[in-house]
Amino acid sequence: MIEAELKARVRAPKDVMEQLERMAEGREEVYQDTYYDDPSGSLGAQDQELRVRTIRGPHSTRTVLTYKGARIDPTSGSKPEHETGVDNPDSVHALLRGLGYVPVISFQKRCRNYKLSSHGRGLLATLVEVPEIAGTFLEVETMVQEDEELSSALDDIRSVMSELGVCEEDFTLELYTDAVAARRVPAPVTEGAPPRTP
Repeated sequence: MIEAELKARVRAPKDVMEQLERMAEGREEVYQDTYYDDPSGSLGAQDQELRVRTIRGPHSTRTVLTYKGARIDPTSGSKPEHETGVDNPDSVHALLRGLGYVPVISFQKRCRNYKLSSHGRGLLATLVEVPEIAGTFLEVETMVQEDEELSSALDDIRSVMSELGVCEEDFTLELYTDAVAARRVPAPVTEGAPPRTP
């Protein structure tokens, strides 16, 4: 399966949320994501992802293990994806470490999810806030089985995002992992400057 997805920064989150609420019922969830790589960083170097995600909703908690291959569409960042549910997240974390993988970054996403039907497709629209990153993001995605379906799926996603008031210039390929990692890099100390207090 291929995850056809587009992501954009949202200029008017309240307006977009109001439109989404008219289209489907929203579901508040908090994602705790941990990304793994081998010590040499070969997965990241090959544009691959290995992630354990725990999703906490108002009435349930679930965990999924996800592997994403290298992107096959440079304009959207869409990737092949394989995902499965996990009954025991502690065991999966231990399994990955036992296989030699190490956690490279872990962070939280606060999401409001909407399951939509548009253009004959089932879509998932998600408003995302990451506490360590300024702003609100909109992700719209669907799953396709063949490369040939990807282009039409992305066209349908663009159409939905346009209906929600998202402009082409608002689209972004920036990864949350990269943005969070950049925020966590300590600022350089300027020579002669007083030390920062915690």
